[in-house]
Formats: sequence, structure tokens, C-alpha cells
Amino acid sequence: MYRTKIRELIQWKISKGRKPLIVQGARQVGKTWLLKEFGKTEFEQTVYVNFEKEIRLQELFLQDLNPKRIITALETFFETKIDVENTLIIFDEIQSAPKGLTSLKYFCEETPEYFVTASDSLLGMNLHNKVSFPVGKVNFLYMFPMNFYEYLLAVGESGLSKVLAEKSWDILPIFTEKFKENLRYYCHIGGMPEVVNDFVVNRDLKMVRRKQEEILATYENDFSKHAPTEMVPRLNMVWQNIPAQLAKENKKFIYGVMKEGARAKDFELAIQWLVDSGILLKSYRISKPDMPLIAYQNMSVFKLFFNDVGLLAAKSNLDLKTAILGNDIFTEYKGAFTEQFVMQQFKAAEIDYIGYWTNERSTSEVDFVIQNEGDIIPIEVKASENLQAKSFKFFCEKYKPQTAIRTSLSNFKEENWMTNVPLYIIGNYF
Repeated sequence: MYRTKIRELIQWKISKGRKPLIVQGARQVGKTWLLKEFGKTEFEQTVYVNFEKEIRLQELFLQDLNPKRIITALETFFETKIDVENTLIIFDEIQSAPKGLTSLKYFCEETPEYFVTASDSLLGMNLHNKVSFPVGKVNFLYMFPMNFYEYLLAVGESGLSKVLAEKSWDILPIFTEKFKENLRYYCHIGGMPEVVNDFVVNRDLKMVRRKQEEILATYENDFSKHAPTEMVPRLNMVWQNIPAQLAKENKKFIYGVMKEGARAKDFELAIQWLVDSGILLKSYRISKPDMPLIAYQNMSVFKLFFNDVGLLAAKSNLDLKTAILGNDIFTEYKGAFTEQFVMQQFKAAEIDYIGYWTNERSTSEVDFVIQNEGDIIPIEVKASENLQAKSFKFFCEKYKPQTAIRTSLSNFKEENWMTNVPLYIIGNYF
């Protein structure tokens, strides 16, 4: 298995201004595997502490936050010598150790020569709970589920992944059907590393679905374990309702779909908790495609997506047969899986800003408007071969963007006012 984030870890290792590194992301996206793989390939030794499992070490930071004492305690516990130049220290699930996050400040200030990393699945929520945080004293790396490129590598499609990596769009027609087939499977399997690995080993979609259901159950258990008790019922209502929201023609989140009479003030904290945890992804409506897009977002109008298209398939009980029966998956639930796929690829690519546009009366809509390296790009997502897009053309005629993208299952084609980009390359296009 290969994760592109390993390149960022290598850059962190060699950077002169290196600080302790926090790897963030939802549970099950591969944070621990990535850090261990980094230790295995780039260091002579790894000292790994999982504070959820090592109950005895949860008090490691309570006596004081002296990094040298902490290093000595780790050497004693693991019966090893921590070589400052050749040892990677991993504090996994650091939120489970009181003052663990705060200790990173002192590693930065007093012992910056050590290679210290930490992972935290719940950092977003902890910050809202006023956990002391070492502002300006840490570096960050954010993990998402495997994107389509990483999935292709994992399932042995190195030729297809090479086309994406090298942006060889001129030879795409040769591989169109193979790309489409793999895309169908990816929309069922998704990018959770454990699920992808299970598919690679067993090639059994029913086993894949069971793994996905286990992950969904883990997320749901986190609600009652980590969220305030009074918030749990609302978390469950939002969580259970996402497939229904995405199945609407207009995918804007509507509170009344969950419960008659539901209001924003009743659910906004629950929604933010799910977004902060990395379980849900959020895209705001923008009123105008000007720089910076964030200045034109409407905080009260948004769409919500799962963090992984495979988990959406499992939560929606999508028929497994659609993975092998043509392109039905892209038209299921009014194109919900197609938009989910695109959103997931954009998040993994760490596009600067991802929003969407509607006019004031919501009679015209563009699925995504992104800000990327100084460009503002409207993107129309088409689930079928029917490429009529009146709203998209209206937007482009009104605002005249330099670049406009329609992504669909059709072949790569440049026109005078927009470019059709096949769905299977959209994550690597920019």
C-alpha cells in the first residue's frame, strides 16, 4: 500500500524549521499506518505509544512537561535508547493523555532535535472543549481516505495510476473502459485503507461491506463515547439522515428533512462536531465567484457529504451488483455518489477552497466552485452521458471564468468555453 502523504513526511524530516508534527484525520483513514511506515522506511528505530491502549502511560505528562524527563521515561518503559538522529517518536491518540498536546510546545522549544509526531482523531472537538493547545509550536498534516490514485496503486493497476500521475491525457481513450470499471468498484469500496486491503486480499464485495459496517459502527460508538451526552441524539439524527439529504435533487442540507419543524440552532453544534471529527465534509454556498471565495460564503447554506464514498454506499445499502453492472452507480440517488466522489477527491487533493453556487432564487446551481492556486474554477458534475447543463452555461456566460470544468463519464475534450474532464482523472487534474 502507498500513501502520497509519505512525501510530505519526508519533507518534514529534512526541513530546517521542523516542529513536532500532528497528523490529523478521522478514525480509520490510515494515520497510524502512515506514521509506522514512515518510521520503518526513514528511521533506524521507532518508539510507538498508543495512549488509548497503554493506560499506564496516560500519566506520562502529569508530573511535568520536561521533554528530557519524558524521553528518559520512554527509554525506561520500552527498554531502549532513543537516538536523537535515528529514532521516530509516535504519540498515537495523544488526546487520551492529559497534557499530551501541551507537551509538544516544550519539545519544540527545548528539544527540537527530536523527531516527535502525534496523531489525534478528535483534535477538532478537543479544541472546542478548550484543551490547551501549542499554538505556533507544531506542524500539521491532514489525512483523508485513499483517493482514486492511491486505490489504483493498491489494487495493482499501476498502469492506470501512472497515467494519472503523469497526466497523460492524450492516451486516456485507450484505457477508458478500465478506468470506468475501477471507478465503479471504488465507489463501492471507497478509500478506507482497511477496507481496500481486505478487497485486495479477498476480492469479496460482501466482506468489504461488512468491514464498512464495522467502521460505521465505530463512528457511531464515538458519538456516545466522546460527545456531550445531550448532543448524542442530534448527532445520530444528522448522521442517519445524510443519505436522504444527498438523494434529493437539490443537495442543500435541509433541517426539515430530518424532522418536521427542525431548526438550525437545534443541530448546528452536532453538525460541527461531525465536521470537526472528519466524519462529514461540508461545502458552503457562495454568492459570487470572486477572490477570496471564503468572503462570499453563506454560513447558513451548505451541503454535507460523508468522508468516504464507500461508507456512503454502505450506509445507503447500495446494491453490490451495481459495481459490475454498467454505470448505474453514477445515476443512483440522483447522482449522489458522483458528487460525493468528486468532493472526496478534492478534499484529498487539499484544494484551497471548495464551495458551490446558486443564484438568489436557487433556480440555477453549479455543483462546485473551487479556489485553487489563485484561480476560481466552476465545476459541473454530470452523472450520466447527458451533458446538457443550462445552469453551468448561464454561470459561465455571466461571470466569464478563465477555466471551467465539466466532469462526467465522457472522454476528455476541450471546448472554447469549458473542458470536459473524465470523472476518473478529476482528483489528479489540478
